Amino acid sequence: MTAATVTRRAVPPARSRRAAPRWAPPAFWSVLALATVLHVWALGRNGDANSYYAAAILSGTQSWKAFFFGALDAGSFITVDKPPFALWVMGLSARIFGYGTWSMLLPQAAAGVAAVAAVHSAVRRSLSGTAGHAAALVAALVMTLTPITVAINRDNNPDTVLVLLLVLAGWFCLEAVRDGRTRTLVFSAVLVGLAFNTKMLQAYLVVPAFAAVYLVAAPGTVPRRLGRLLAAGAALVVSSGWWMLIVDLWPAADRPYIGGSTDNSVWDLVIGYNGLGRIFGGEGRGGGGGGGFGGEPGAGRLFNDVMAGQISWLLPFAVLALVCGLILATRRAARAAAPSGGEAVPQTAPSAVRAPAVREDLPGARAALIMWGGWLAVHYAVFSFSGGTFHPYYSTAMAPAVAALTGLGGVLMWRAHRRSRAWAWALPVGIAVTGAWAFTVLRRTPDFVPWLAWTVAGLTAVAAAGLLLARMGRRLRLRVAAVALVAGLFAGLAGPAAYAVTPLGSAVNGTNPTAGPAGSGGFGGPGGMRMPGGTREGFPGGTREGFPGGMPPGDAAEGPPGDAGGGMRGGPGGNVSRQMIEYLRRNRGGASWLVAVSSAQSASSIILSTGQPVIAMGGFTGSDPAMTVDRLKEFVSSGRLAYLMLGGGRGGPGGGGGSEVNTWVQANCTVVAPSEYGGQESEQSSLHRCG
Repeated sequence: MTAATVTRRAVPPARSRRAAPRWAPPAFWSVLALATVLHVWALGRNGDANSYYAAAILSGTQSWKAFFFGALDAGSFITVDKPPFALWVMGLSARIFGYGTWSMLLPQAAAGVAAVAAVHSAVRRSLSGTAGHAAALVAALVMTLTPITVAINRDNNPDTVLVLLLVLAGWFCLEAVRDGRTRTLVFSAVLVGLAFNTKMLQAYLVVPAFAAVYLVAAPGTVPRRLGRLLAAGAALVVSSGWWMLIVDLWPAADRPYIGGSTDNSVWDLVIGYNGLGRIFGGEGRGGGGGGGFGGEPGAGRLFNDVMAGQISWLLPFAVLALVCGLILATRRAARAAAPSGGEAVPQTAPSAVRAPAVREDLPGARAALIMWGGWLAVHYAVFSFSGGTFHPYYSTAMAPAVAALTGLGGVLMWRAHRRSRAWAWALPVGIAVTGAWAFTVLRRTPDFVPWLAWTVAGLTAVAAAGLLLARMGRRLRLRVAAVALVAGLFAGLAGPAAYAVTPLGSAVNGTNPTAGPAGSGGFGGPGGMRMPGGTREGFPGGTREGFPGGMPPGDAAEGPPGDAGGGMRGGPGGNVSRQMIEYLRRNRGGASWLVAVSSAQSASSIILSTGQPVIAMGGFTGSDPAMTVDRLKEFVSSGRLAYLMLGGGRGGPGGGGGSEVNTWVQANCTVVAPSEYGGQESEQSSLHRCG
């Protein structure tokens, strides 16, 4: 029996028995403090952030039914187009402290900081001694300074909670590889299931990496490992499907319509709008041609003008670190597992289990590199080639893998640089490539910190040259190498850091948050063209800036929900004026909903402005078949709905119900003259009184 078989049966975590280096705890807490500042500074200026999710969170504080289903409105007419786990996290905070920017967004910021800590812990446990602490610190710093991660963690989109759950799942997966316990692997699967209930099939992109690393590196025979994976698979199915099963078995007449679906089922939402529609596009529901926000699909998407400054800074280094790290960890483990003569250590040799190199590299670094490398590869392939809707902020899910690979692979390459002339090239090449790419990205926006690109180029040259010179003599080797490493670290992180601080200076674009200078990322038309003014401002559905017909800056901060003095909050309001809102509030009577409008973009603004339920007949896109003539008749005849607005949706003239609803409304409802609510006589009103 070989030493590899022995070590596979019982391998302790790769932790040093000595105390952590003196610098490690203060350095770790300093990185967490930095992450906290980046996520929390001036958070209050973000208002309602993404008004679509903000409206659902507010509605969830008014109705437990709306809370459970993730309904957009407190009357529970239609859900948002995602499962509700992230809304539950923010909604519970809003229920405890009252709805507001801080109560909604602070849990998001806390989740972002927790994800940094979890990445640090996972990497630290994969290498022993000082090397583990150094790798963990680099990984945590990279995670903290990833620009798109800072932007999304200041928003209320579900990706922040998704990333935290997946990082925790990865942590437990690596623990399962070490301890071989089924319950540890099952808990990892449960966390992935919770992530599924946060953003559906995107959560499963980590599953191939988790399964692969467990099959390759976990203790026990292959049949036992397969059996544990089957148990984890069962846990994954249950933890993923319980909410979906409850909702789809609930009588459709007594629950909200499932937003984003074509047949009012969560299953259709999973497979279509949030599943294959994101990969293949088409139908105008799961995505459009060309990927929309992130530029054209293709191998270079993550490096185009839209995406490069958000996530790509350290991608080349991470790939090189993965390849070199796997080779180094595997060769080192193989050498440690056999004596100089090449014979395998017999089973009776207890040193085979206790050998530091085996404990450190085989179940630790190599397993971690396999997991994080698989994580990165699958996300890169899906995000690069998806033909459906692709937002830049989706790429925040790649940040943990990039960070971990940079930390682990970088430390392994540094050790190889010191010990082997054959590997002396790897780290200098990685630093040089990283610096060259950072220079390229920074020069795409030459007016943004114009001196930074040249500073990065200079630091890169110093770092690469210093590492090569450090191999030539022993007397100054450590000092030169230390200076080179510091210069390389600054060169690699200066660009991301400059982008990462930009979200602190302006209100987040709730629908499409990005970091960096205006014009550096965001809405890409066909071919990835940038829209005038960039994306952090001027895109429909953002908080305020630049939307034609939208509300003036600062509007979201005026007045609490229900205070009409604040006007429309959180995004475009269609044709709804303050005067019309006051009219609807005065004349609502006993109706369950204030008004019915075509899409969630208009409905969310009114909900946030008034604190009252509003029907979004066509859901987020305006094309959901949620409102039918029969359903509308029932609402009107029962007195649950008295007013309805036609037009303004993206799904057609009437939004949601289409021409049939339009025809019925025009035949059975009365147009409200603008003079009744204080509008101009010359206006053409789309407000109808029904019943």
